[in-house]
Amino acid sequence: MRLDLFLKLSRLVPRRTLAQQMCEAGAVKLNGSPAKSAHAVRPGDEIVIRQRGRLSTIRVLDVPAKQVSKAAALSLYEITGIESYEAEVASSGADPE
Repeated sequence: MRLDLFLKLSRLVPRRTLAQQMCEAGAVKLNGSPAKSAHAVRPGDEIVIRQRGRLSTIRVLDVPAKQVSKAAALSLYEITGIESYEAEVASSGADPE
């Protein structure tokens, strides 16, 4: 199954187009490397999603064949970690002395 479709069906991302945009922006990593939205997802894969000031690490437990209920969507993955991060602020180039 495609990564963008898995993110939508698992309800980790509300819309498939948003999942595609996140992949293009480099906000989604699959098994440690930036992934395109068409990359295949398999059980056991690790997905890291950067959104809203957090890095969420998810392990794929199952890949659905079709749309699943909200309760069943929670059983598709396991959250292995959530970390907060702050976006890097671009410096003006001047020394603060």
